[in-house]
Parts: sequence; C-alpha cells; structure tokens
Amino acid sequence: MVIGVTMVSVVPGKERNFYIESKNKKYIREVYHVFGEFDFVVIIDAPTLSELNKTVDELRAIEGVYKTHTVVGAEI
Repeated sequence: MVIGVTMVSVVPGKERNFYIESKNKKYIREVYHVFGEFDFVVIIDAPTLSELNKTVDELRAIEGVYKTHTVVGAEI
C-alpha cells in the first residue's frame, strides 16, 4: 500500500464542490477541510504509486482546484 497526503487549495466558493467530488474518488480514505495555506487535506490509500498518482491527477481535475502538494509514504 502507498499512502499519500495531498494538500489542496481551491478558489473561493468551490469548497463544497471539491469536498463532494473528492469523497467519491476510489482511493480517497479521508477529506478534511482545514484553514491556512491550503483548504483541504486528503488522505489517499492506494495499492501502487501509479494509482496514487492517478488519484492526485483526478483531484487536480476537479473544478476550482488551483494548487496541490503531495507527500507520499509507503508501508514497510
């Protein structure tokens, strides 16, 4: 398993849309609305790095997203 923590910034007014759409993605485990530099922290639990990357690309494609930053970890 590969765990990704993706921080996401969205344009004002698109927060609800992002939350709803991101919760429906296949490998999304949790979505947190936070305050600060980013608007959301998304926990991704994917079987491979390739699937994690595809999931991050899907998040980036959601309307209103303008910045992401992902930290990747793997179970040992």
